Amino acid sequence: MPERTSYDAVIVGGGHNGLVAAAYLARAGRSVLVLERLDHTGGAAVSTRAFAGVDARLSRYSYLVSLLPPKIVQDLGLRFAVRKRTISSYTPAVRDGRPTGLLVGGGEVRTRTAFAELTGSDREFTAWQRFYGRTRRLAERVFPTLTEPLPSRAALRAAVDDDALWHALFARPLGEVVEETFTDDLVRGVVLTDALIGTFAGAHDPSLRQNRCFLYHVIGGGTGDWDVPIGGMGALTDALADAARRAGAEIVTDCAVTGIATDGRSAEVTCDQGTVGARRVLVNAAPRELARLLGEAPPPPAEGAQLKVNMLLTRLPRLRDTRVDPREAFSGTFHIAEGYRQLEDAYQQAASGGLPVSPPSEIYCHSLTDPSILGADLVRQGYQTLTLFGLHAPARLFTADNDATRDRLLAATLAELDTHLAEPLAGCLAHDADGRPCIEARSPLDLDRELGLPGGNIFHRDLAFPYAEPADDAAEGTAPARWGVATTHPHVLLCGAGAVRGGGVSGIPGHNAAMAVLEEG
Repeated sequence: MPERTSYDAVIVGGGHNGLVAAAYLARAGRSVLVLERLDHTGGAAVSTRAFAGVDARLSRYSYLVSLLPPKIVQDLGLRFAVRKRTISSYTPAVRDGRPTGLLVGGGEVRTRTAFAELTGSDREFTAWQRFYGRTRRLAERVFPTLTEPLPSRAALRAAVDDDALWHALFARPLGEVVEETFTDDLVRGVVLTDALIGTFAGAHDPSLRQNRCFLYHVIGGGTGDWDVPIGGMGALTDALADAARRAGAEIVTDCAVTGIATDGRSAEVTCDQGTVGARRVLVNAAPRELARLLGEAPPPPAEGAQLKVNMLLTRLPRLRDTRVDPREAFSGTFHIAEGYRQLEDAYQQAASGGLPVSPPSEIYCHSLTDPSILGADLVRQGYQTLTLFGLHAPARLFTADNDATRDRLLAATLAELDTHLAEPLAGCLAHDADGRPCIEARSPLDLDRELGLPGGNIFHRDLAFPYAEPADDAAEGTAPARWGVATTHPHVLLCGAGAVRGGGVSGIPGHNAAMAVLEEG
C-alpha cells in the first residue's frame, strides 16, 4: 500500500527508466511513488531463472547495454558495470562451395586479414575502417547531447560537422550509403543489421525508420560498442531500485494503474490500491498505454518485428568453418542469414504476409564474457548460454495463431543456424529438471502480453531523430518539451522508451523526465 495520499511525483511503471527518474527525483528531495503492475521491478531489463531446476539467470528480454550513459551510473552511485567483448561479430558464409565467414575483432591486423580472405582484397576493410571511423566521430558528438535539452536540427547538424555523413544518415535512405560504400553482399548485410534490430523496414524505406534505428545503434556510449551487463540485465535494474529506495522513493509492486486524471494543475492516479494525488505523473509505459489510462484515443498502432530466444547449452556447437573457434564466434554477434540480399528477401516475404524462408537472426553467448550468471556447477561443467534475436518477424504474422507461428519460425530459425554448424544445435541443448530442452521463445505478441509493449515494439513506437521537431503549441517552450518528454497534458510526462531519445536500455528518458520536473520546480 502507498504510505501517503499524495506525492510530488507518481511514476507509472517500474522498468529501468521509471527507476532512474525515481532515483533522481528522490535524491532531489521530492516525494516519489513508483507503481508497478508486475510482482517485481525491471520491466524488460530483468534476469530470470527461465528453466526449472537450472541455476542460470538469463536476461530474458533485453540483453546488451550501449546507450546507458556513465553519467547516470555515477550520479546515482550504481553498483553496476559492463564488460566489453573482444570480438565484435562473426558472420558465416559459403563461398565457392566451402564454409567460410567474416570475423570482426581481435585486433586490426586480424580483422584486415579476415576481410581480405573473404573478399579477395583490402578494399572492403579500408571502406569499413573509414565508414566506422566517421560514425564513431558522430557518436562522440551526438551521444553527450542525449542527456541535455533537445538541440535543434540545425544545432545537432553543426555539432556533427560532417555534411556528407549527415545527409547519408539523416536525409537519405541508409541503403544508398551502404551500397555506395561497400561492394560485398555479406559486408553490406553486416552493416545493415544495426538498422533493423526491432525495426521492420527495408534498406531503402523512405520513412527513414531504418536510419533512426541505425543511428541509435552506432552512437551508444560515444563509441557504438555494445557491452555485456555483468550479472545480467537484472543487475542494472536491481541496482536502480536500490538507489531509488535509498534516496527515499516508495516502490509498490503488484499494483496495476487503471487510470490517470488531470485538470491541468495537478493529477490523480488510480490503481488497485486506490487513488493518489500527484503534482506530476511520469509514465514509464508506451504511448498506447498512456492514452488508455487517460481515456483518450490511442496513437497509430505500433508493431514489433522480432523473435527473442533464450537457450542454455551443455557446450557450444562446433562450426563448419573450422578456422574459427566457437568461443570467439559466439562471444560477439553471430549473424545468421544476414547478407544484404537475404535481409531484403526476408523483409519482402514478411511484408507479403509470410514467414521468411531463411529467417535472419543474430546470436551471442553472454556466459563467455560473464559466467557469473551461471551457477558454479554449470560453469565447471562448461555450460553456456545463447541469446538469439530474430529479425523481420512482424506482429501481423502471429495474429491468426501465435503459438503455432512462433513454433514454426523458431524451427526455421534454428534450421538456418544448423546449416553453419558441424552438428545440430539440438544435441547441445541442456535439459531442465523436468527433462525438457532449455529453450524458450517470445514473439511480438508474447511481448505485448507480458510487458505491455505495443505490438511487441521494443521501442514503444518508431524511434525519432534526437533533435527537436516543431512542438505542439500547448507544450512549446515548456521544460517537458525542451527535454523531449512532453505529452498534451502539462503535468503528465513520458519517461519511457516512447519519449524522444527513448529506446534501448539507456535510462535517458527517465533522466530527462526527472530533469524536466526539477527545472519546472
